[in-house]
Amino acid sequence: MVAMTKIIYSFLAVLILIGSIWTYKLIWGKPFTFNHFVERIFIKAAICNPELLTNLGSIENTIWDFHSSKLTDISAKRNLEDFKKTKNDLKTLLSYDRQNLSEQEQITYDLLLLDLNNTMDCNSFNYGTILSCEPYPVNQLFGMQSYLPDFMINLHQIINKKSAKNYISRLSLFQIKFKELIEELKLREKNKVTPPLFVIEKTLNQMKQFIEPTPSENILFTSFKEKMKKTSISEKDQMKLQTQAIDVIKNKVYPAYEELIKFLENQKTIATTDDGVWKLPNGDAFYAYCLKVETTTNYSPEKIHNIGLEEVARIHAEMRQILDSEGYKEKSISEAMNDLNHDPKFLYPSTDEGKQRLIADFALIYDEAQDKLGNIFLTLPKAKLKVEKVPDFMAKTAPAAYYQPASWSDARPGIFYVNTHDVEIQPKFAMHALAYHEGIPGHHLQIAIAQELTNLPKIRRLAGYNAYVEGWALYCEKMAFEYLFNSDPYSNLGRLQMELMRAVRLVVDTGIHYKRWTREEAIQYMVDNTGMSKTDVIIEIERYIVLPGQACSYKLGMIKILELREKMKVALGDNFDIRKFHDLVLRNGALPLDLLEKYVLKEMSK
Repeated sequence: MVAMTKIIYSFLAVLILIGSIWTYKLIWGKPFTFNHFVERIFIKAAICNPELLTNLGSIENTIWDFHSSKLTDISAKRNLEDFKKTKNDLKTLLSYDRQNLSEQEQITYDLLLLDLNNTMDCNSFNYGTILSCEPYPVNQLFGMQSYLPDFMINLHQIINKKSAKNYISRLSLFQIKFKELIEELKLREKNKVTPPLFVIEKTLNQMKQFIEPTPSENILFTSFKEKMKKTSISEKDQMKLQTQAIDVIKNKVYPAYEELIKFLENQKTIATTDDGVWKLPNGDAFYAYCLKVETTTNYSPEKIHNIGLEEVARIHAEMRQILDSEGYKEKSISEAMNDLNHDPKFLYPSTDEGKQRLIADFALIYDEAQDKLGNIFLTLPKAKLKVEKVPDFMAKTAPAAYYQPASWSDARPGIFYVNTHDVEIQPKFAMHALAYHEGIPGHHLQIAIAQELTNLPKIRRLAGYNAYVEGWALYCEKMAFEYLFNSDPYSNLGRLQMELMRAVRLVVDTGIHYKRWTREEAIQYMVDNTGMSKTDVIIEIERYIVLPGQACSYKLGMIKILELREKMKVALGDNFDIRKFHDLVLRNGALPLDLLEKYVLKEMSK
């Protein structure tokens, strides 16, 4: 009996030892399998990022929900820990023998290697503690001051009393998060990384406007109140929660904004009107890094600038042909497009009815497109797409439209946001291309399909390389017209004008950040070559200033996808099937352009 007991205890001890070794390797050491390592990276990142978990929506308001009362920590301490983790992850990744991995694992390996090296390279510029290639974390287009309200309004779900309390808990954390942000901005200022003057001025105006209403009139409260009305929370509890929310907005949220306003008012006194990142420490190298990350190429700024000039000339020739056939022979492209952009027959009235009609017409475009998708795609996403207007507090500085991905559960559909702030500058003939880009078959179709690729690691399903994601969306503008979604010449002209804008971006982005153009020079070039209104052009140019390199990703990605499609057409001749080509491009989620080319060419050769 004693001998048997010893055997049992010995057996249990071995099991505990094995379990301990397995747990150690899974959580801290080198996991037994490559896929465990990949999933560990995602899980560790998600656990430390409550806002990401809410965005994904897969455990929101379930028994596993541990995060919905929290905001993501962006303190210097947290960022230092993230950097150390990146170094360890890179070391662990390199310990795996790539040749012994499966084909899909090799793709994942290459993606991780690229991402981890990019993060390490970013840190080498020593601008701040946030591991990001965005030089100005607060600006007129994005940043904590606009992101957090948008996050609370559009992503934080309220379905019961607990989720309503979590909403208030998150509001109470605004002050801490803004304090962490200000510390980051102070460090960047110390390292001579400050935004241009116009960025600070426009951001200040945006924040002052946001806190101008009383707390009970602020959209953070009014949206909270409306969400609760749709739940089973008792009227008594709703009133109590409303009182708490108003108190938190007054004593936590508004003071947080006031502190950031105070900091930026002081920073404004030292800001300059130099707009390119060449002005930053090691600025030329930083811009080259931004281009590498955003375009996933090693193209020099000079090469990208010249590609832009060539594309502008080519698109001008196509537009000239259509304009001549429509009776605009006597006018330059810029003059003709400016006339069309202001022609009342192409504009919606700036009334509530006109704004509602705009949104309804975008929804109609998607209904028409949905019926034809089976002719050009083998796989369609399950996630639905809705059309909604941009929240009023963001509308002044927001783009004409943008897309918010669906949650990983069925709780939230993909949303195509339409800016109704000034419908009189949004011509009807540009609507199809815009809808195809942001929704179907552009961003929504591609991102939703990627999210639903359950055979891939989560980091692959979540990946978003701009050159691929935006390149695909721009490709879809052209592809949709090729496959007869819409054959109206004016709509095609609108498509070409949007493609022209992306080609001009190559010229002005490199012009500002590499050739040291002034903001005014870039604005003038864009006005002269696109026919866009000066108001729209200013918004665009100011975007390129705060997001160096990002705008170059669209056209370069589109060029690569079209190049691969042409190679496949030539190789297969009459056997070419557009559905199979799209399947090859989409079946791996977002990829850097070189890996996309490598994969497509390999599959073509089989």
